[in-house]
Amino acid sequence: MRLLGMSEDIAPQSQDEQPDLQSDMDPRPRGEMAEFRGSGRFTGSVVLISGGDSGIGRAVAVGFAKEGADVAITYLNEHEDAQETMRLIQQSGVRAMAISGDIGDSAFCNDCVDQVVQAMGGLDVLVNNAAEQHVQPEFEQITDEQIERTFRTNIFGQFFLTRAALPHLGQGSAIVNSTSVTAYKGSPALVDYAATKGAIVAFTRSLAMQLVERGIRVNAVAPGPIWTPLIPASYTPEATAEHGKNVPMQRPGQPDEVAPCYLFLASAEASYMTGQVMHPNGGTVVNG
Repeated sequence: MRLLGMSEDIAPQSQDEQPDLQSDMDPRPRGEMAEFRGSGRFTGSVVLISGGDSGIGRAVAVGFAKEGADVAITYLNEHEDAQETMRLIQQSGVRAMAISGDIGDSAFCNDCVDQVVQAMGGLDVLVNNAAEQHVQPEFEQITDEQIERTFRTNIFGQFFLTRAALPHLGQGSAIVNSTSVTAYKGSPALVDYAATKGAIVAFTRSLAMQLVERGIRVNAVAPGPIWTPLIPASYTPEATAEHGKNVPMQRPGQPDEVAPCYLFLASAEASYMTGQVMHPNGGTVVNG
């Protein structure tokens, strides 16, 4: 049996654009859930995942598909990665759908949900996962444009997509949001990003309280240093090669190691959990 914890060395690398392409990374992140065996927990369900083309979003999408769900993903413009995710979803014999657009645009979010409901007959689980980050060590150099862009994608997008989805969610539905370890311990070079992730924690807790009477659970996952396309798109080649080595496990996590948290929180096994955050972060204690 292959152990997920045995990570390959990361070659020094960077990419010029964000979002980045998973297909260009060395080594490629493990997002195929190859060791995961589904048990039909989501058979008959419809799941919508923002940022599902690569990284954690891809692994979550494949995991839900292996559990029997029909899966729709959103992505910005990474068409090659999105098509690979579609192929992986369809291998499980379920329906797959990919919708390209900017979740920072409320009109796109409304249209996206309408497309999913019309094509797949409903919606049961929403995973708010899409995000972006921009390294800026000097606070004074964080521009108005960067602040707005980061907040619009990372937190406005969660508001917009949730608002569009809620009329279609009912008793037993679940929402799972992606926050980050940076919400708890901060990040000196990612101040605006960390601020959005802190906002997502508060969003999760508050929305959970509002929706509990409707039987809709809301939880979140706060990954630590995971090997995803955001990393080479954000850092220098030298910094990328050192990614994750400062946590107790001394390595970055793989998307395959994070995705089961989302599946659990959306499942009946987590029926007594709402407003909570899970922490797959390589051993960093955050007490939150």
